[in-house]
Amino acid sequence: MNRHDCVIRTWVGWAALALSTLGCHAPAPTSPPPTPAPSAHASVATAAGNPSAPTKEVFPHHVKPHWLADHTHFFYRNELADNVREFFLVDAATGERAPLFDHARLAAALTQATGKDVKPEHLHIHRLDLDEKRTTMLFYVADKRWRCDLQTYAVRPEPETREDRDAQALRLAAGPTTRTGPATDLDIVNHTRGEVSVYWMDFEGHRKLYGKLPPGGQLAQSTYAGHVWVVTDTADRLLTAFETPEDGGEHVIDEDKPVAGAPVPPPAPKGVASPDGRRTAFVKDHNIYLREARGHTSTALSHDGTADDSYADDDLRWSPDSTRLVALRTKKGDDRKVYLIESSPTDQVQPKLTSYDYLKPGDRIPIAKPHLFDVTTRASIPVSDALFPQPWSLSELRWSSDSKHFSFLYNQRGHQVLRVVSVDARSGEARAVVDEQSKTFVDYSGKLFYRRLDETREILWMSERDGYNHLYLYDADAGTVKTQITRGEWVVRSVEWVDEKQRQIWFFAGGVRADQDPYYLHLCRVGFDGTGFTVLTEGDGTHMVEFSPDRRFFVDTWSRVDQPPVTELRRASDGKRVVELERADDRHLLETGWTVPERFVAKGRDGQTDIYGIIIRPSHFDPTRTYPVIEDIYAGPTAAFVPKAFGLEEEQHALADRGFILVQIDGMGTSFRSRAFHDVAWKNLADSGFPDRIAWMKAAAAKHPEMDLSRVGIYGGSAGGQSALRALLSHGDFYKVAVADSGCHDNRMDKIWWNEQWMGWPVDDSYVKSSNVADAKKLTGKLLLVVGELDHNVDPSSTMQVVNALIKADKDFELLVVPGGGHGVGDSPYGKRRRADFFVRNLIGAKP
Repeated sequence: MNRHDCVIRTWVGWAALALSTLGCHAPAPTSPPPTPAPSAHASVATAAGNPSAPTKEVFPHHVKPHWLADHTHFFYRNELADNVREFFLVDAATGERAPLFDHARLAAALTQATGKDVKPEHLHIHRLDLDEKRTTMLFYVADKRWRCDLQTYAVRPEPETREDRDAQALRLAAGPTTRTGPATDLDIVNHTRGEVSVYWMDFEGHRKLYGKLPPGGQLAQSTYAGHVWVVTDTADRLLTAFETPEDGGEHVIDEDKPVAGAPVPPPAPKGVASPDGRRTAFVKDHNIYLREARGHTSTALSHDGTADDSYADDDLRWSPDSTRLVALRTKKGDDRKVYLIESSPTDQVQPKLTSYDYLKPGDRIPIAKPHLFDVTTRASIPVSDALFPQPWSLSELRWSSDSKHFSFLYNQRGHQVLRVVSVDARSGEARAVVDEQSKTFVDYSGKLFYRRLDETREILWMSERDGYNHLYLYDADAGTVKTQITRGEWVVRSVEWVDEKQRQIWFFAGGVRADQDPYYLHLCRVGFDGTGFTVLTEGDGTHMVEFSPDRRFFVDTWSRVDQPPVTELRRASDGKRVVELERADDRHLLETGWTVPERFVAKGRDGQTDIYGIIIRPSHFDPTRTYPVIEDIYAGPTAAFVPKAFGLEEEQHALADRGFILVQIDGMGTSFRSRAFHDVAWKNLADSGFPDRIAWMKAAAAKHPEMDLSRVGIYGGSAGGQSALRALLSHGDFYKVAVADSGCHDNRMDKIWWNEQWMGWPVDDSYVKSSNVADAKKLTGKLLLVVGELDHNVDPSSTMQVVNALIKADKDFELLVVPGGGHGVGDSPYGKRRRADFFVRNLIGAKP
């Protein structure tokens, strides 16, 4: 469905750019996003292995620094046209950049050692390692490891030992993913005799399970170069860990023996032991019991648990002094399932009935609330739920170090209240430490940052309360704001790092450089007290950074849709550029006929707000002709969607080459701008920013008369499919043709978390007002509906209910149902071809 899972919470780095393409596609937000940003670089050459053919690529691709032990020097590899590779060593202190080694001497040595002709410009070596004195180099050619003496250039094979592999696996499994390279595909194959579990190691060092593979099993995974994968056996023992290589490919797990030196997981205990070791709390028959360490006797601590309102072992928390226990008791919600018929299964002739759990807006959800116990007296301490009456979620439950209180993060159903609640351990009295409230929505799924500073009894918090997304410092004891850390008509997009010792926050911001596109990401730093605010990146584009291990330097790569990547080395203390490392060249790309997207800005519906978008023209563009216009739409409030970094945008270019001008626009209702800009979506997903989009296209056509606004089409998938159909229902005087794929056409039919976040709860008539089913009778123009019969993301019945309403209204339309197809089937090769043909017939063929 997507690259890694689409979980959204706090934006990490510029992972927000990747998630901006997902929106309604994502499951409920529960953790920081494992999905990294799209590469700032073009994709793999379309003519790989054929140097004489034009390539859709820019060179060099990207810079991945490999820092040496002194944290001052690093090396990197360039990949250039015609499979040319070059290697450089950089002194970060001086900015000196020189060849890492003598390419000609190494090529000659490898030619002699292997008996194969190795060219200096085609040194296809990888997994390179340099000793601290920079005199010896280890590297791989294909799957064979070699050692080179950089003084004599003597080369000899260096077989990789099991100890080498184990040391590498231990190092990778102990830390987070630290690098996001280009997108690639990875096949993980299990050749062991038992089942293995495959985990992605996220940016915070947490494992995310991606699959369990039986012997002979295989996982085909879209990922990014540099991302770390960890594999364990059924006893959770580490078998291997590895980084995704640049070119992806196959990784075979063929070793049953656990990694030497890896900690052996203890058997999972039943219950949770108290810090002093005297007791263990556990759940039996839905209630909490205490088992004494001496005597092994157990007694019931609670008596109110039932099958429908039960305690669980995972939700037990001891106070540090072992005198109190807080536990969550969870009342069951609805058990809604969606049923699908697989018409054409591959393993039998007859259809199959499948089902999956799928709560929808308005359904009863599981409700968890805390219960406090005095362990010494076996007494329950009542805790009023007045501050948390209707939890959507209750998370981050933790005790203070002095055992005087516990706290948790309360997200109220309807998403208009987000609180940090503190409960006194003796009295059970609850108070709000942070009380975030909104008349519209609190964007918990995209703009949540909550960090407790235990030593200073403070809290770092993110909020849009002043109209823009900013950071605040709270006094955790008083429950008051000590400082608004950042302020201004710009937004904090993500927190990159918190330095508690220096009391500084490193973060990415949008709109912080007033002369640039407000969606461009820039790295900034500020003190906890709001002083020392510094923007550390400069280039007119969106930025991604990678720090040296000691954070004294960072490699900054920035680009725009019309500017290939520029990579610079900068000093972290003040952001000063040390040296420009690389500037990508797009000449080879332009030789293929690829057209540079045009950035265009126009005023929105209010005549004041700038609306940003891009224009993509066909490779055979003739400025004396006119072209139909097609909008690629995704208007979900989860993020913003117009590309900002350099990329091929191959899908849009391919469609443009059929004889169209493609546009992509971020209208009001999308994120990353002001609170007022975002709030347009509240209980109003039907709006989809259309008044801004139409005004933008009219302004663009006034400047570019080749854009024929009498022939405008639109397409989108998921929430974009909902918007594509809505264009014909509400703005049929402007949009003439639409292709709607996998649409969540009625927000009562779609997944609960995404829709209640923006449409609110309880379900009211705003859901009806945004329903394409309710307004199907208003259809004008030409419509193609696309749906996969096995869509597990958006209930396929949402599309079929539109079909039913259109038939009842006697409306003409086309329908493509794909047997076995899942979510986003309109972006399959067949779906893309049908979409393009539909636009050609109805926009180009319709021209007099």
